[in-house]
Amino acid sequence: MHRQLWLASVVALSAVTPAVSETAPAAVAYEEGAVAQSLSGQPGDPESGAKIMTTNALGNCVACHQIAAMPDVPFQGDIAPPLDGVADRYDEAHLRGIVANAKMTFDGTFMPAFYKTTGFVRPGNAYTGKAPEGELAPILTAQQIEDVVAYLLTLKE
Repeated sequence: MHRQLWLASVVALSAVTPAVSETAPAAVAYEEGAVAQSLSGQPGDPESGAKIMTTNALGNCVACHQIAAMPDVPFQGDIAPPLDGVADRYDEAHLRGIVANAKMTFDGTFMPAFYKTTGFVRPGNAYTGKAPEGELAPILTAQQIEDVVAYLLTLKE
């Protein structure tokens, strides 16, 4: 009897709890540079995305891009296109693809692939001067990619 109640409660809980599955970097499906599905299975948080875009140890997008919506962020870069109005130029799927791996959209871009673990030319192991051992972690997690995309979707003209 207890086992039946336990099983019934597990089944009921699984029916109301959505399955969340994260897409591994090697399994991301790019279609003409766009990634249609969420990488984390969760919606992005624009506030977290803004923090990621301005944090040196994370995305640090402002090192290369200017964002007028962030006037308090000093030393914004000017070597990449400004991100003002980017949500008017690209849809969510294209923004996700560009942030995950811009090289899938723009051949020859110097923008790093933020969600990639293989195919590097010669990454170093921190500041040791030696190549890393094993698989590299992506620069950003799947959820961080979704957070950045959520923030970029707020940047309209």
